[in-house]
Amino acid sequence: MDSSQPVYNTIGINYNATRSADPWITGKMISLLQPKAEGLYLDVGCGTGNYLRNFLEKGYNFYGVEPSEVMLAKAKIQCKTIIEQAFVEQLPFEDCFFNGVTAMFTFHHWKDQRKGLNEIFRILKPGSKLVFLSFTPEQLFNYWHVHYFPEMIRRSAEIVPDKQEMISWLQAVGFSVVSTENYFVHDELTDHFFYSNKRRPEKYLDPEVRNGISSFTAFSDPDELKSGLIQLENDIGSGEINHVMQKYENVIGDYIFYIAEKN
Repeated sequence: MDSSQPVYNTIGINYNATRSADPWITGKMISLLQPKAEGLYLDVGCGTGNYLRNFLEKGYNFYGVEPSEVMLAKAKIQCKTIIEQAFVEQLPFEDCFFNGVTAMFTFHHWKDQRKGLNEIFRILKPGSKLVFLSFTPEQLFNYWHVHYFPEMIRRSAEIVPDKQEMISWLQAVGFSVVSTENYFVHDELTDHFFYSNKRRPEKYLDPEVRNGISSFTAFSDPDELKSGLIQLENDIGSGEINHVMQKYENVIGDYIFYIAEKN
């Protein structure tokens, strides 16, 4: 996706106002990655460094890469480690360099997703893991936002493969152990990514919250956004939002963790 650089140069200006690292997600990523104190790890698309800083504060050795100049500058201020400006499709590291890789809500912005996966495989040592948090089209179409912003959801769903296709891509790259774990948004999230406020619909009326979410900034139509927000505000006021939200309850998860191992 060629627009990832300007999109995140824009979002990155006030990104930290709504996108703080969530402690539960931080802990979950660590439990899935199982990093060792002596290992060296990479956070791909580290943004302003919020999760990267948490990984470092827990005593693990992490580098970061980030293509956005605006976000990179913020990451370098708060993270005392090596952070390179780079796209995932061309990582500036030698083969078999890292003991593990993390990626948080970044996969859908890669310009060439298969090439990015190949690059990550290349820089991983044998026996190492790639752990990333993403979403599937099926999950997106179970967000209640589709009731208000159907075109935005449709556009967002076009930029990621479905679960089985993703698994096939990872296996085609060379990962021999691939597993997944569904994630249902928990209450009191401190990171206000897209569906983080699924039980707090009034949050989406706040432009600051929307400005930190790429679906609203990159994939929304101005007219649909305006009309959808009006309808959402009216439904919150009347209580109709509760029926809409109930309609979109699901058992497939709001997001998905992919765990891939290079043997």
